[in-house]
Amino acid sequence: MNITKDSIIQFNLPGHLACPLPSEDRGLQRDEVRLLVTECDGREINHAKFKAIHEWLLPGDVLVVNTSATRPSALPVSLPTGGHGMLHLGNKLNANEWLIEIREIVGNKTIRWKGGENGLVFQLPDEAFVTLKKRFYKDHKMLDLWHAEISAKQGLGAYLGDHALPIKYDKLDKRYPLSYYQTFFSFHSGSAEMPSAGRGFTPDLVEKLQKQGVIFAPILLHTGVSSLEEDETPYPEYMEINPVSASIINTAKSQGRRIIAIGTTAIRAIESASTMDGIVRPYRGNTSLFIEQHYTMKIADGLLTGFHEPRASHLHMLQSLAGFEHIEKAYMAAIDGKYYWHEFGDLHLILT
Repeated sequence: MNITKDSIIQFNLPGHLACPLPSEDRGLQRDEVRLLVTECDGREINHAKFKAIHEWLLPGDVLVVNTSATRPSALPVSLPTGGHGMLHLGNKLNANEWLIEIREIVGNKTIRWKGGENGLVFQLPDEAFVTLKKRFYKDHKMLDLWHAEISAKQGLGAYLGDHALPIKYDKLDKRYPLSYYQTFFSFHSGSAEMPSAGRGFTPDLVEKLQKQGVIFAPILLHTGVSSLEEDETPYPEYMEINPVSASIINTAKSQGRRIIAIGTTAIRAIESASTMDGIVRPYRGNTSLFIEQHYTMKIADGLLTGFHEPRASHLHMLQSLAGFEHIEKAYMAAIDGKYYWHEFGDLHLILT
């Protein structure tokens, strides 16, 4: 493994670890995926099954969980070039406009399609259509996202349920049903892609943790399309933190108990809603917060997350939470231990 110290951790990810099948297709229960636990600047490293996570949690720990559910967000389109593409529906901007991405199908994967222009219309199934209004970013080197208006004969939720598919992860030949992209906490439909850190939780495991005295604080953050490439920062996403969850988190912090975010979405939400003096406020609206490696965490003491690709923007967040040395040692251990990457892969509990 070759890791070099730079502004962000760099490493070579072996291809056979990059994109596993879902646990269900590997003969595993969801809570039987592997769990890497790293503590104390990465000096303490433990290997376990995810269902043993209770061994590292204490009564009074607060787990912040994202209740966003994945909606089918991929629709087939024909490109003006004659090729086949997919429209990925991201965040809702207002009553009529959405943030979307058009991707070209190449083999068993999709790549960014660069040929959009204002006013371009794509036909969708069942006489629906989408019109590109304007680019989201003026800099064409950034994500090719578009403000777009979608017209359909039925409500969009029903339309997507009838005609759209879950966004397919690259390198997986097979498409999976929407249920594979939901977690135990999925309740409010709205994410383009799964908030995947919660995928290992099962009803039995949640009940076990509650009996142990672990507290769950639900928040909501709807993920957009997440085809970010090297060093690209996340864009605005809709989030909500209700007054009860804010109070749960603030009370725990005041008593010196740990706040552990389940997923990078949960960290982004609670840090977005926090004041400079570390108080979480109820919040409803978009967040544009990008947590880079020099950001000082105000709320989170730990994070459960998957493993992120080389130079992924989420690595900045991990380094902000735990520091370069901790994440370097963790990722060395993960590659040496043959942990699986990506949304259907293994999990990493970071405790600071």
